[in-house]
Order: sequence, then structure tokens, then C-alpha cells
Amino acid sequence: MLDAVRKNASKDTKNDTRREKGADALLQSLQANGVDTVFGLPGGQLNDFFDAMQRAGDKIQYVGSRHEQGAAYMAFGYAKSTGKVGVYTVVPGPGVLNTAGAMCSAYANSSPVLCVTGQIPSHAIGKGVGELHELPDQLATLRSMTKWSERISHPNEVAQKVHDAFRELKSGRPRPVALEMPPDIMAQTTRVEIGRVYDEADARVFDEDLVKQAAKALAAAKKPMIVVGGGAQHASEEVLHLAEIAQAPVVSFRNGRGVVSDAHYLGQNFAAGYELWKDTDCVIGIGSRMQPYLQEWGIDDDMTLIRIDWDPTEINRIVKADIGICGDAKTIAGALADELSKTAGKRSSREEELTALKASVAQQLLSVQPQMSYLQVIRDVLPENGILVDEITQVGFASWNGFPVYNPRSLITCGYQGTLGYGYATALGVKVANPDKPVVAIAGDGGFMFNVQELATAVQYGIDMPVIVFNNGRFGNVKRHQTEWYDGRYIGSDLQNPRFAEMATAFGMQSYEATSPETLKPVLQKALALGGPSLIEVHVDEMSSPWPFILRDRVRGVKARHAI
Repeated sequence: MLDAVRKNASKDTKNDTRREKGADALLQSLQANGVDTVFGLPGGQLNDFFDAMQRAGDKIQYVGSRHEQGAAYMAFGYAKSTGKVGVYTVVPGPGVLNTAGAMCSAYANSSPVLCVTGQIPSHAIGKGVGELHELPDQLATLRSMTKWSERISHPNEVAQKVHDAFRELKSGRPRPVALEMPPDIMAQTTRVEIGRVYDEADARVFDEDLVKQAAKALAAAKKPMIVVGGGAQHASEEVLHLAEIAQAPVVSFRNGRGVVSDAHYLGQNFAAGYELWKDTDCVIGIGSRMQPYLQEWGIDDDMTLIRIDWDPTEINRIVKADIGICGDAKTIAGALADELSKTAGKRSSREEELTALKASVAQQLLSVQPQMSYLQVIRDVLPENGILVDEITQVGFASWNGFPVYNPRSLITCGYQGTLGYGYATALGVKVANPDKPVVAIAGDGGFMFNVQELATAVQYGIDMPVIVFNNGRFGNVKRHQTEWYDGRYIGSDLQNPRFAEMATAFGMQSYEATSPETLKPVLQKALALGGPSLIEVHVDEMSSPWPFILRDRVRGVKARHAI
């Protein structure tokens, strides 16, 4: 029987029915939709689901965290670094609540993360009798943090509910979704449908007339510019083709880094984008919220604004776009490039201008020390296909502008959510998803302690990745604020830390120490060459502020139009 289940688990078995436990039906429906990895932490309400995973053998890779938050961040890292659905499973109530920070990060980053959680027994839901891990209304709590959440109330609902979950994950703007299933429903055996697979074929529709209007506006522009966000990560080839035809620099902040390589003259960082913004006459936002550009840098009547986004509510959120096209970035960018090539003619290359700008901005960024020197070491050691996972730390902030990125999904950040401590667990998920790519995580001493327990996960599962912990004994941003804004009245910003390198050794991993960029380089080279989990503790003092290159003054007027 088990062999038959495994044989059919990855097929579209829409008409296949058999007698199964609800938990087995749930796992097989996930497998049918392409899930091969689940992060999680076991518990009573998930016993049958974990037993189903155990019996599935090597058809499912399970990675167990040491805290529910870690499991959810791992799923986030898996999703963000691949574009595939990241799945985690935790017990209800406090287990779900422990994942809230990671779920908020996935929501902010438009990442396809699926939470599979248990519930209290179905007969007790909503009665407030005090069942283990009971929340007053768990489903309502989940719905406040997700795009879509539902309960599976009978095993014969599994196929449809999983299908609906993947529809929400893969159509329109991807964001986290959740499925909850009471333990008695997981244990119930009945005849169920297995493996209804969501078909994405209908998810590529867009308004061709609006694309023609956008091409006309772009053809008339003298200094066009493209802004990309995380929603363009899968559209790298099409965006570059469009940029080359239009001779439009492609600017990104955090989530759009790598859509166009920093090695290309058209690939420009956020700091360069600020200079370009001052006299651009047509801006195309592709898969980006565009919040700092529109809300902070400003917009006026001399700028035509074109927005391309899956989410129709995003297109006019800050200001009303002149042309708003709703749909998939890859499809629309390709169609826009084709249309523009018919009308624009060959444009004069801006390579000399943009190469000079890139060099000028790079020189300015060298003032952010010692962060830039550490980032240069990491870039020198990490191969071009490697992935850097940042943190809410001084080196992380500097990386948004100062770390060259050459490929899509190669700089992983938590976006606007700014969830301190997200980095290490997220990086473990990134490495699990990308076993053939080198991955390096960075962390500050404060944030690293949020998920330090996942050192045990790295060792247990042999996750081959170094983390660089910059230890200055403080929450750096908080202390800077207290120094600059509150006349040096310090509270809560100084930290008593463990000896991180020794602690890593106690967990059973290789550990190293460094005190400068020069001493970091050989130990990082060694850590990557030897493989396996490792930690590098870097002792640092004061760091200069990266914020002058991130928070910028308004440079354009406010256009007389409003969001609708």
C-alpha cells in the first residue's frame, strides 16, 4: 500500500480516491502540488501528520527546528530564495503565535509560505473549555497575518482545501497562507480524493492596450528609469531586455537586488537611483511597492509613472499611476519590450554616463566603514552564484547599497518588516533550498540571540553554511539613536553577550574569530572550503552610519494627484 502511495504522490490524481487517514491525505496532497521539504517542530496535535511524514520516507525531507519561529523563518528562506512554496508545520495556539514574526516577514516580502498547523479537537472549537493550546479564534488570528486561511473539517475536504491554498500561493500576489486541521480529523480514516493539483495556466492575463500605452510613453521619454522589487525576481531576463531597448537604468533597493546584475552598467543600486531620480522623465515600477521613491523622494508633473504589479491595490496606493498594468511581471515586461522594440528605434547607449555614476556612488559608499570593507571581503570570497542573507544589523544595512549582487535571489532580506533576528534561521532555509550554492549569513550580536538555538538544527542536519556574527556588545541602531537624539541617555542598548565562538564549539560546529576585514578573509575562505555548519565571531567597535545613503531628502515636488 505504501509503495502505491509513494508512486502516485507526485501525480495529478484528481479522480483517485482511496481510504486514508486525514493526515496522510494532507501530506499526499501537498506532495502532489510539488512539496518535497517541510520545516517544523512536532507536538501532540500533529502526531498523525508527523507519522505520515515518517512513513513517506525519503519522499519528504523534514528539517526540525528548535523553536517554532525558526521553522517558519526557514520556510521563508526556502520560499524567498527559490520562488517555490516554503512549508512549515507547528502545533496550534502558542506554536502558531511563535511564528507570527516570520509570517509577517513573508507577508511583507510577498513570499509563498504555507503554514500547516493543528487545532484543538474539532468538537471543542469555539467552546472555550480550556483545551491544550486553545486560542479564542485561531482561524481569525491566522487570517489577520495571511492572504488566506482555512480549516479542514473533514478528510474529504483535504484535496479541495490544499488546491485552494496553492491557488492563493501561486496566483496573483504571493503571500503566506495557512491550513489548520484538528487532530481527530487528521486521525479519521475515510475514502478521500488525493492530489488535486492547482493549474497556473490561467494566470498570465494582462491588458494589451495598456502595454501599448506604456510603450508609447516610454518611447517618448528621454531619461527613463525602471524600479524593480521582489515581484520582478523571476523576470530578470525580460527586465534586462526591456532596459536595454529603452536604455533605462534598473534601480533596486532590497528585494529587487540581482534582477539586473550589478556587473551590468544598467544595474544601479538605491544610492545611484536617488541621483537618477532627480531628472528622470518616465519611471516604470515592476513588482515594487515604490514606497521610498514616491513617498520620500517625491514626484511631479514632469514624470510619467507606469506601474506593473500583480496586486491591483498596489498600483495606486501612494499616488495614482499614469498607466497601471495588473498582472505577472515576467509576462508584461516581455510584452512591453516587444512592443517598444517596434516603436522606439535604436537608442544611444548610456553606458558611459551610467558607468561613471556607478563608480562615483561606489566611491561615496566607501565612507561607510568598517562595514564596506567587511562586505568587500565577503564579496571577494563568495562566488558570484553565492547567496548572502542579511540581518537587521549595521553590516546588513550597508549591504543594501554596498554589496554587489550578480544574480536574482542572491541577497535575501526581510524587507520593510525589519524583523530583528530573522537572519540565521532564514539562512538555514535558504541553504536547504539551495544545497549546491554557497550561502553566507551575517548577524549582529543582538539579533543573533533571537534564534541562536538553531545552531543545534544546523549541526543535527549538517547544514553547510557559515554565519558571521559581528559582536560590538550593543544594539547599534538603538544606541546611535540614544546618542544623537537623547543626549546619551542610554537604556537597554548595551548587551552582555556569550563568547559566541566558544558557544558554537559547544554546539558541535567549527568556530573562528576575527578582528578586522583582513583577518576575516582567510577564516571565511577556510569555513567555506571545509564545509559544514560554522560560526565566525568578528569583534568590532563603533561603525559609521549607513543611513545617509538610505533615508534621503525629497528631490521632486509633489504631483497633484492622490491615491484611490
